[in-house]
Amino acid sequence: MTVRLSVRTAVWRSHIAQTAMSVDGLVPVVKGNGYGFGRLRIAALAAEFADTVAVGTVHELDGLPDDIDVVVLTPTLQAPATAAPILTVGRREHIDALSGWSGRVIVKLVSDLRRYGGDPGLVDAASAAGLDVVGVAIHPPIAGTDDERIAQLVPTIERVPADLAVWLSHLDPGRMRDLPDSHVYRLRLGTSLWHGDKSALQLDADVLDVRRVRAGEPAGYRLGLVGGDGHLVMIGAGTANGVTPLADGRSPFHFGRTRLALHESPHMHTSMGFVPDGSPLPSVGDWVDVQRPLHMTAVDDYRWL
Repeated sequence: MTVRLSVRTAVWRSHIAQTAMSVDGLVPVVKGNGYGFGRLRIAALAAEFADTVAVGTVHELDGLPDDIDVVVLTPTLQAPATAAPILTVGRREHIDALSGWSGRVIVKLVSDLRRYGGDPGLVDAASAAGLDVVGVAIHPPIAGTDDERIAQLVPTIERVPADLAVWLSHLDPGRMRDLPDSHVYRLRLGTSLWHGDKSALQLDADVLDVRRVRAGEPAGYRLGLVGGDGHLVMIGAGTANGVTPLADGRSPFHFGRTRLALHESPHMHTSMGFVPDGSPLPSVGDWVDVQRPLHMTAVDDYRWL
């Protein structure tokens, strides 16, 4: 079984290069599964055009390029063995957990997201604890408009000491000019950097078996009854790859510009689809399109076209 990501490399890299050249203070985000490409692969690429990358947790530090700063976006309650990464703190307990560690930190300030963050007084608390505060981070929600995000950001930025960089996300790069010119800004980009030109990306999975069935016959792990005459199609993708039904319950698979119905929910390495008579039917060895977010998908194979 194989979940495959095909990448039109020149188109993909062109978008990345254009974005990198247009954003001052860009911090590429390489967290999680590396947005479907692999964290180490895109970290090495990011090191070609940025001085800093951002990972999700302290567990994602291994194997990153040595000549680049690394920011850990999620607070940790256990200090790392090295002072090299730039950690994030968002409340007093995060500071206390780093007792005895004297590395660099970014202080998270509260936003309407209400996930992590305190008030600007947390900067003084972190400094008093012996941490080297190199900036503050404000993480507004995705919901809403850039105008609404800027209206939320500005009052907080105005309370931040001018010598601290302000790290931001979820803001259109073109709107950075609307922020106060009193500070240096770093803009974190992930999805819009790596997935910004979706025409360069194609996710699919191979067909491993096709079986004729009749209406009412039982099939699958739960022996559900087949809904009509047609074929069961075994697709080499399942929950082990992060492949599940869409949020509305529909199948994530397409073949011949037609959505393939699921006979039952995907299982570890195989999904069982159903194609009624008269609909486009794939053969063993064909590939079906997979409609899944890449940052939630474990890819088995890459084609760099």
